[in-house]
Amino acid sequence: MARLILRLRDPEWRRYGVTLASGKLLGLALVLGMMILIPVLLNGNAARAQAPAGTPPAVAAAPPVQAAAAPAPPAAPAPPAVAAKDIINPLNTLWVLLAAFLVFAMQVGFVMLEAGFCRSRETVNVLVECVFDTCLCGILFWAFGYAFMFSTGNGFIGYHWFFLKGAPATYGATGVAFLAHWLFQFAFADTCSTITSGAMIGRTDFIGDILYSFAVSGFIYPIIGHWAWGPDGFLATMGSDGHFLASLGMNFHDFAGSTVVHTIGGAVALAGAIVLGPRLGRKFKRDGGGPMTPHDLTIAVCGGLLLWFGWYGFNPGSTLSAMDFEGVGRVAANTTLAACAAGLTAVFFVYRRTDKWDAGSITNGFLAGLVAITCPCYWVSPFGSVVIGALAGVIVILGVDLLEYLRIDDPIGAVPVHMMNGIWGTLSLGLFASGEFSAIGSDPVSPDLSSRLTGLFYGGGFKVLEAQAIGSLIVTGATVAVALAVMHAINAAGLLRLSKEGELDGMDVHEHGISAYPEYVISALAAPAGAPIEIRGLGRK
Repeated sequence: MARLILRLRDPEWRRYGVTLASGKLLGLALVLGMMILIPVLLNGNAARAQAPAGTPPAVAAAPPVQAAAAPAPPAAPAPPAVAAKDIINPLNTLWVLLAAFLVFAMQVGFVMLEAGFCRSRETVNVLVECVFDTCLCGILFWAFGYAFMFSTGNGFIGYHWFFLKGAPATYGATGVAFLAHWLFQFAFADTCSTITSGAMIGRTDFIGDILYSFAVSGFIYPIIGHWAWGPDGFLATMGSDGHFLASLGMNFHDFAGSTVVHTIGGAVALAGAIVLGPRLGRKFKRDGGGPMTPHDLTIAVCGGLLLWFGWYGFNPGSTLSAMDFEGVGRVAANTTLAACAAGLTAVFFVYRRTDKWDAGSITNGFLAGLVAITCPCYWVSPFGSVVIGALAGVIVILGVDLLEYLRIDDPIGAVPVHMMNGIWGTLSLGLFASGEFSAIGSDPVSPDLSSRLTGLFYGGGFKVLEAQAIGSLIVTGATVAVALAVMHAINAAGLLRLSKEGELDGMDVHEHGISAYPEYVISALAAPAGAPIEIRGLGRK
């Protein structure tokens, strides 16, 4: 007690005590506010979901009318019915916005991953290209990309809501505010376009970057994506009466984008790498060489982990409903397990070959697992997620081997991680769908359990696998064909491949006028294996 009295006489201790007490009171007020507000939101949303659209509030019963009373005045017209599409669910909207922020943060991960895996002399190019691509994608997706992908139209393309004009208050019956859904899907579109750049690092002219990014973000991704995710896309409605392959009786499913985002992005990356050809000095194993060494594995691995964190917006956020507590938890757990299993199988697979624990392999391994689980994450069990991820970790290493054999230069492994494992993840739904969950997806109020997805290994036969294979084949084939045409057209104009002089000088200095590390001398003796050792300006090699 004496110590307390002594301290209270000290002005510094009094200020400290006031600050501490204020913080505790503020914390208590916040907790009490959440205890009051969250149940109100949940009960209000549940009531709105259960009540028929346009149901007016209850009116107090009027007293009985006496026989001798004057005629009652004409009844006031009933209030207009409120359509479900005009009722914004605040909780779901907040959840989708939070997920959008997480997915957008993945751009930092992509920048770090690509910058770390590339050579030091092309680091600035990665930074500028990724940021420019994000800005360009935002404008294009506002102007017409979102309209092509998510508005009604026909089975191939949407043609409403250009410049977001004439849009409803919410997207469909989700209760998510329309612009919140736009922001979430913009982050997805940006991811697809950024994937492409990973395989084209080190030799793509910046004008070429702009042109193919315009094609991917404005046309390739949204139009092909409409086929699977549009309200009337021909793959989304496949198997139903009067639509594509009605006799199949099953439509294509891609919960969060193994096909729509990752296969499309990886397929465009493959086309770009083929048309560009390898970087100067890149010697493949068949020719006595090997991959060029990453310049900063610290940045690369940290970027991969940041992508993993952002994936918790990518997959759980695709429920579009914070009310689906069980579904959100299941998706998040499945995402985690697939990534863990894939990272382990990839690093052990490489260790058996080299007796080395390889940082690049474990990083691309867990990324491959994340890509693979993105399609089936809502419909598979934790055991299925582990198996899907474990196989993804092997597929990514074999995919790198295949590209090396085919002499295709992919500096960060974008094609094996995204295209190959996007295809595997899409097909895996037809094998591992557990048959426990609604085929329609996230609906916490009235899930349609009369229609469930059941894969081959759970007694469901080949129907789901067949639908997945058809959808994956169509999307992959169409993307590769269109992307090859775009890349060849840009290359024919002389705008895709950087000049030989510019590549030897280094893209950062040639294209952007600065090195990423201007205070350090990059020694030619530290050039990666297979790269030309040249000190330009001194005339020595």
